[in-house]
Amino acid sequence: MRELVKDKLKVRIYETRPLMGAAAADVISKQISALLESREYINIVFAAAPSQNEFLAELKEKKVDWSRINAFHMDEYVGLDGDAPQGFGNFLKEKIFGWVAFREVFYMNGNAADMEAECERYAELMRRYPTDIIFLGIGENTHIAFNDPHVADFNDPKIVKIVDLDQKNRMQQVDPSDKTCFNNLSEVPTHAITLTVPTLFKAKYAYAIAPGPKKADAIFYTLNSDVQEKYPSTILRTHNSAELYTDEAGASRL
Repeated sequence: MRELVKDKLKVRIYETRPLMGAAAADVISKQISALLESREYINIVFAAAPSQNEFLAELKEKKVDWSRINAFHMDEYVGLDGDAPQGFGNFLKEKIFGWVAFREVFYMNGNAADMEAECERYAELMRRYPTDIIFLGIGENTHIAFNDPHVADFNDPKIVKIVDLDQKNRMQQVDPSDKTCFNNLSEVPTHAITLTVPTLFKAKYAYAIAPGPKKADAIFYTLNSDVQEKYPSTILRTHNSAELYTDEAGASRL
């Protein structure tokens, strides 16, 4: 493992994805337990993407008092069939929500009759249960949650909002070999509900998990571009307690 720091962001680079996932789960599970020493319960927001697979597989095996953790997810497609494996709530249910006994799991509803009302419902949950820890992915276009460059707003007044997805983001979701992805671009929804950038960064601790060669450009821009909405993930460098975990493939352009 090798480490570097850019502004406030700590970066940890591991030889392989399994090593990265195991190390991230070890560090983060200890942080969870430390917070629970002085709290009745804590609130965690989860990312849903194949990049999280190794990390979530290791995390669910850790000795954590899940019964004192409220779980949320940060985004969801609009209009996707409720049972579709590509749905982010369904993804997380398969990877971790269905494996451990959380205090409560709060799902976004991408099929609500009134999507603005659904945004406000989830925003009220964010107000009621302030985020302690957030797990993030970084998209190939540097999006965080579904805040693509064209809709990312570092000073967004909203807590949750509906966004349209850019082409690069939608193409990232196509992988016929992975049942949690889509077979072709025409199947990928054009809109999603997402936590906004300011909502994400109200978390006390932020952990970004972004391995693999497809993330190499995104990680390069995350660390080397000016902090700007053109590259949303650059804002990680301004968070007081943020860490980025990747593998050698993800760090290949550094």
